[in-house]
Amino acid sequence: MKKYLSLVTFSHTIFAMPFAFIGFFLAVTTTSYHFEWQKLVMMVFCMVFARNSAMAFNRYLDRDIDIKNPRTKQRDIPAGRISPAAALTFTISNCLLFIGTTWFINPLCFYLSPVALLVVLGYSATKRFTALCHLVLGLGLSLAPIGAYLVVTGQFALTPLFFSLAVLCWVSGFDIIYALQDEDFDRSENLHSIPAWLGKVNALRLSTFLHILSASFVIMPIFFTHVGVLYYVGILFFCAMLIYQHLLVKPNDLSRVNFAFMTTNGIASVVFAVFFLLDRIFLK
Repeated sequence: MKKYLSLVTFSHTIFAMPFAFIGFFLAVTTTSYHFEWQKLVMMVFCMVFARNSAMAFNRYLDRDIDIKNPRTKQRDIPAGRISPAAALTFTISNCLLFIGTTWFINPLCFYLSPVALLVVLGYSATKRFTALCHLVLGLGLSLAPIGAYLVVTGQFALTPLFFSLAVLCWVSGFDIIYALQDEDFDRSENLHSIPAWLGKVNALRLSTFLHILSASFVIMPIFFTHVGVLYYVGILFFCAMLIYQHLLVKPNDLSRVNFAFMTTNGIASVVFAVFFLLDRIFLK
């Protein structure tokens, strides 16, 4: 179990899962649908299964690249802790579990489950042909809030879409920062990334622009649904963490990239979600 948790970097679930809870409880508190433990548990299972399949497939597909990169050669497949066949089997199993779980939620979630898998699995191939791979990763994680909303309601709405767009821009922006570490390697292997395409300075500028958009999208819901003061506090904290990570990383100093990537973004998503949920409770 420890090997598979390492394979999928389970700790990174902290990025998208809080926004799934936001989508779920947005639906519960702004529509006529009521809270159901069964739906919440199935939503969490879907998040885990989708992410497991995406990460395992990424490690499987990138195994020949990872073994060449000094930063990634100690990952589980290149290091021999998990075989490629086992990683692929794990991927397929989680895909089937994801689709099977959506069957018990509602028809729309079931019908859209292959589309969701196509996005989250397809990301792994994009670095081979487009520098927009970071946006595809963002798109995959952005399915969390709108998907969780669909679990409750079985229908689309505008407000959860703002949270999905916020995630898309937020994740794309911090993935560009993370990819700064591999700029030279990507160029040498003819791999595509924003840093390899634009260079460190322009990549950071694009990341900043995406994070400005992300901040704008977390503000937008206040114009479409009733929120309280705690939601505004959450917005301020989320924006402060976006600013902070850009203060940590400079084109000539990447020593704090991992801290900016994991710690600041993990804290940003969890704390923002907590303020959102507290706001919904006190509004009730």
